[in-house]
Amino acid sequence: MQSFSIAELILAGFTRHYQLFQSITQQTGHAFAMQEWSAIQQLSKSRISHYDRRVDETIDRLKASLPCTKLNEPLWYQTKQDYLELLSFHPQAELAETFYNSVFCRLFHRRYFNNDFIFVETTLKDAPALPIEAEYRSYFPVVSGLKPTIKEIIKHIEFKCKFNNLDRDIKLLMKAFIRQAPNTHHKSYMMRFDILQAPFYRNKGAYIIGRVVSKSGVQPFIISVLHHLEGGLYIDALLTNSSQMRVIFGFARAYFMVETHAPSALMRFLNQLMPNKTPAELYNALGFHKQGKTEFYREFLAHLNNSDDKFAIAPGTPGMVMMVFTLPHFPYVFKVIKDNFAESKPFGRDTVLERYQLVKNHDRVGRMADTIEYSDVVIPKNRIEPCLLEQLNNTIADSMYDEGDMLVIKHLYIERRMTPLNLYLQNADQKQTEYVMRDYGLAIKEMLQANIFPGDMLLKNFGVSKHQRVIFYDYDEVQYLTNMKFRDMPKTDLTDLYCGMDEHSAAPQDVFPEQLCTFVLTNPTLRAIFEQTHPELLTANYWQQAQRDIKNKVVKHVYPYPQSQRFTHLDKIKKERREH
Repeated sequence: MQSFSIAELILAGFTRHYQLFQSITQQTGHAFAMQEWSAIQQLSKSRISHYDRRVDETIDRLKASLPCTKLNEPLWYQTKQDYLELLSFHPQAELAETFYNSVFCRLFHRRYFNNDFIFVETTLKDAPALPIEAEYRSYFPVVSGLKPTIKEIIKHIEFKCKFNNLDRDIKLLMKAFIRQAPNTHHKSYMMRFDILQAPFYRNKGAYIIGRVVSKSGVQPFIISVLHHLEGGLYIDALLTNSSQMRVIFGFARAYFMVETHAPSALMRFLNQLMPNKTPAELYNALGFHKQGKTEFYREFLAHLNNSDDKFAIAPGTPGMVMMVFTLPHFPYVFKVIKDNFAESKPFGRDTVLERYQLVKNHDRVGRMADTIEYSDVVIPKNRIEPCLLEQLNNTIADSMYDEGDMLVIKHLYIERRMTPLNLYLQNADQKQTEYVMRDYGLAIKEMLQANIFPGDMLLKNFGVSKHQRVIFYDYDEVQYLTNMKFRDMPKTDLTDLYCGMDEHSAAPQDVFPEQLCTFVLTNPTLRAIFEQTHPELLTANYWQQAQRDIKNKVVKHVYPYPQSQRFTHLDKIKKERREH
């Protein structure tokens, strides 16, 4: 088999992958219009495992035509060059590079993972970039006026169902722009709208994303669209605040479902709206998590090449299942499953792998950190602090091997670094403490709505993000909420219960919500705040009702923006003021 034929075969595998990926994505619009929420969840889940199946198919086709047990170096060197030629004007070239890497890396040994054979570094840096205009459409209010232009934008989005009262929504939208974005206070003939052509779907919401261009500069915005209880759609909120926009695209949320022909152009448009977001983060948010993984690894290599900080043990309480370390000047943590668990963890490595995959496939509702999973990660030994190296040898010896100056970790997870909640509280003032404890309770409630039982709810297993959101990140005890049994505490003495002297016994799946205060919130101040803000979480009935809602297919909407941003919320405030 000639090199060009191999290149064509791999590219054909990628083409099939991308066509099927977009076909799955296209179904989301219909499901949103029909309010088929479980279908959207299933479509989102199916896309995550879709990539690996297409890589396996391509490898099977290669093996049927070519002996792949040993690398023919001249053949595969030329194959990469031929593949490069095929990508010269390919609209998804960066994704096709990653697909090639996946195929090659599953066929051959790690010693060949260099730029001679794979795309460790992208070859597209010097290639002409796809114009971002391929992904958006421009509108000019000078032609027909502001309100008709907004109507035209909504019409072109093609939501496949009508709005409940679009005239009302447009009035609210225009008022919100005036209130939130003073730089857009221009005559209609002095501005332009650039709107991404496809809506962004996630869970029960759809989003219109664009920017206002005027003499004052560029104002990015996100418009949230939901289904009205009385039928039809309505605009729920306008977001112009950069921080709020970044939270919507945050690492703790499910991937968006959005159609795109030129992912790199879409990513660059979004990057112009949110400059602090990295390409890896944006590709992840768009559902191209394998490309996000590639971009992240390039960021990681660039950091190692341009810094001298050393890997060290991550701040926080040491875990009983994971060995966690970090690079001080790189905003991530590295997690490796320990060889042996504490006695209080009655499960093994396979269970941990399954639970991390459960979260990967699930709606994370903005409360569970995304993880990037890698195999055979090479770390220079001279970049590892001696005390960390000793800990690694003591805790994860079975998950790594030595290659002279390098340490190779067989399997690890990487997560965005946050401040562990227990450490954050040590230095928080009263206002900060009250805020994060309220958000801690909200995080638990929102996970319950997504059928997630976090298991170990100790404060050390939650982190505080730079946006002051409480995020859960320890998944070794995660289970589906509906698999648990929530009970009120027996009326007998607790000592008798644990001594087995009571007729009430605790099975492995039994949970007593009242014990949140007993074992998690031992600090009286924290307990008082929690009891005041979330007393219902201490009752079995609340958790049981959450289970019933899930079993009855009641899908609740988790708003990825403050309630104060909602137009319905503002209308309610105005009504209350008039009544008083």
